[in-house]
Amino acid sequence: MSSEVQLKYVRATDPEGCARELQTNQWYDNPSYRQEDTTVPPSCEESDDSKKNEFQKGKTQIAVSSSNADKESEYDKTDDSRRNEAIGKDDDEVEDDDDEDDDDGNVCSKGVNHLKLTLYHKYRQHKQHVWITIYAILFCLYVAYFTYSLKFRFGDEGSWRLVVCSGLVLLYVVWRVLEGVFGESVTLSHHWNKIDKPRRQKLQYWGRIVISVLLALGAVVFIIIFIARKNPRNLVSLGGLAVFIFLFYVFSHNPAKVNWRPVFWGIIIQFYFALLILRWNVGCEAFQWLGDRITEFLAYTNQGAKFVFGENYEDHFFAFKVLPVIVFFSSFVSICYYLGIMQFIIRNLAAFIANVMGTSPAESMNAAGNIFVGQSEAPLMIRPFLAKMTKSELHAICTGGFATVAGSTLGGYIAYKVPANHLLSASVMSAPAALAMAKLFYPETKKSRTGNEVYNIPSGEERNILEAAAKGASESIKLVANVAVNLVAFIALIEFLNQTLIWFGNRAGMENPHKELTFQLICSYVFYPIAFLMGVDPQENNVFKVAELIGYKTFVNEFYAYGKLSVYINNRENLTWYENLPKTNPSFTGRWHYDGDDIVYEDFNHTLEKGLLTERSIVITTYALCGFANISSIGIMLGALGAMAPNQRSALAQVVVRAMIAGTVACFMTACIASLLYLPEA
Repeated sequence: MSSEVQLKYVRATDPEGCARELQTNQWYDNPSYRQEDTTVPPSCEESDDSKKNEFQKGKTQIAVSSSNADKESEYDKTDDSRRNEAIGKDDDEVEDDDDEDDDDGNVCSKGVNHLKLTLYHKYRQHKQHVWITIYAILFCLYVAYFTYSLKFRFGDEGSWRLVVCSGLVLLYVVWRVLEGVFGESVTLSHHWNKIDKPRRQKLQYWGRIVISVLLALGAVVFIIIFIARKNPRNLVSLGGLAVFIFLFYVFSHNPAKVNWRPVFWGIIIQFYFALLILRWNVGCEAFQWLGDRITEFLAYTNQGAKFVFGENYEDHFFAFKVLPVIVFFSSFVSICYYLGIMQFIIRNLAAFIANVMGTSPAESMNAAGNIFVGQSEAPLMIRPFLAKMTKSELHAICTGGFATVAGSTLGGYIAYKVPANHLLSASVMSAPAALAMAKLFYPETKKSRTGNEVYNIPSGEERNILEAAAKGASESIKLVANVAVNLVAFIALIEFLNQTLIWFGNRAGMENPHKELTFQLICSYVFYPIAFLMGVDPQENNVFKVAELIGYKTFVNEFYAYGKLSVYINNRENLTWYENLPKTNPSFTGRWHYDGDDIVYEDFNHTLEKGLLTERSIVITTYALCGFANISSIGIMLGALGAMAPNQRSALAQVVVRAMIAGTVACFMTACIASLLYLPEA
């Protein structure tokens, strides 16, 4: 009986048979009882109390019978749907298939259908064992290939790449298997939490003090022995660190409430990470190798760009060579999310940051996410918790977005020949720096309402890896369009501003092409103290040039600034080629001279406009520009976070400008650390 059949009073000619007819369901089969009259039949009204009770009992039995029939019908439909899914049919095809079974079926087709259903049910019963067998076979095949490959050729870069990548994948797989079998018992936090709370707190307190003192003493001793004695010029950037910290403390929202733990640990993490990649040969070579591999990986974008835009796609360098890199890398990141790789890395990195720096899980999760994804994508991982965050936490979320760049745009900067190894280290170092500056500039005065549940990052909803790749490419459209239109708008505005300033300057006699009043000239003077404090080399007007690039990054965006930096990088490569030309062709002298900031070759008519930046200045600038902190990003941040947490729009508007300043200075802090530890031979 359909669940839509409603129990109604029916007109019956036999008063005494009224309840009997209802109890036995005969009223439904009898056409004479199918009346839509909702009034109580007179015959039933005139019956005695016992018949009325019997009548109500009949109603109850009919309702129960109808409910049971509905459940059975729903179960049958579900079972049919599962069988249809097993043989590749949609539910809409069921009715047609049922009609055709008796007419078109024969013994052979029925046998095949029965065999498919039987195999499917067997697969469902032994699904786990089937996949274990498949994985075991694949593992054995790869071990055989791995062994033969190393035996065939070992010692070159490719063999070491195979060993490293295979080891990392094996560790990840083993961890996932152990986590799936034993759960949280394989984690250190599980065993740590078994210790009674007072003892655990005491161990944390003293352990933190001892480690902090040892790390601080180690940093001081290293600076005195290896920097102050051998490279005293690098100490300028140490003074820059002190100035930035002092100014942020003075202009802090609440200096009395500053918690120095995240500030100290943010700087210490930066220092030792930079020490690892700038002063330790193994770390330097490892990051150089990683940067080369990423550059090689992103170069595959050229094949897609060539197919879509033609052989001469590099004629429109930014549109057809730089922007497609964002599409490719965004698709790759989406695949990593589908496979659970990104969740694994971000979750554990966030837990490390929270435990070491003492920041809340939500802040730490966002900071870890900012290393890999952008300012509007990272907060999506903590979206359910944004509505109940404090202002200090919101300020830290915004600062993390401003102080870092997305992994997808990182590929675009590499396309400009910006050093990939320094871009990678800048992306990692800026995460703790952002939290340090955020907590110094806007201290926490309330108790956080977010807990460890933040670490449960959901997996993507994609059904397979191809859908994940397509989704990542589609989602990059908005980012690509945003980068392109912002550059068109802001470069046009800068040009309008420049021509206006030049006109005013000409009225006052500033007509020399190298001394005209321009936006770049103003920025070079405004940001000169910052560039100097970061330790930029003073020769050849390097400080003014870097200050100009900082102005471009702040008022336009980092893409435009890195584009301008690439001019100096290309000029240095070209000059190196020209100076080595006499070694291959003695008819050339390799001599050149300066014309203002430009370099003019004497052997043939060629000029390197803008001149050069030293290697040290290029490295410092790479770190200083590596962040989304610019005027246009304020609107992006407000729009993204405001949509995720509408109740926090007022709070976001109050902290977003301070967050942009904190994010900018976090990048400067990273540049100061890199300048402090930089060696030319590194």
